[in-house]
Amino acid sequence: MKKKIEMLDYAATILKAVKKGVLLTTKANGKVNTMSISWGALGIEWNKPIFTTYVREGRYTRELLDANGEFTVNVPMDGSDLSLIGKCGSVSGRDVDKIAANNLTLVEGEAVSVPAIKEYPLTLECRVTYKQLQDDNAIAPEDIAKFYKPGYGGTHIAYFGEIVAAYIIEK
Repeated sequence: MKKKIEMLDYAATILKAVKKGVLLTTKANGKVNTMSISWGALGIEWNKPIFTTYVREGRYTRELLDANGEFTVNVPMDGSDLSLIGKCGSVSGRDVDKIAANNLTLVEGEAVSVPAIKEYPLTLECRVTYKQLQDDNAIAPEDIAKFYKPGYGGTHIAYFGEIVAAYIIEK
């Protein structure tokens, strides 16, 4: 069962969780993948609620996201196993089925084709409305040095996802 929520009522909870790590889930070509993210933003743009996520160019998640254009943001709540952040962020979905390897329970989405993850019950369903590759020349030199070491998968693409559904999966 899902309890619908107003995303803005949970904005502080979502952003605090993003700082520590949440899961970004994608699905395309019959494959579901999830990855850990700790960069994201909530806001209103084009009079729509938006979650912006940042995915490196070389990530498998990027391939699925570009193929489908939908994603879910899966946020842990009290009692959630926080070790999943490390487990889902340490291997590539190209090599490992992270859903099966971590015994994650998929829950069908309401407005998108991408499932939610029951173990991280606060869920935002999003549809990409805009994406843009970050411009290396516009990033502060200290951030280039800290976050973009050679061979680490390229810079990020910002994906602006309209939040088309928000809920908490109840046990």
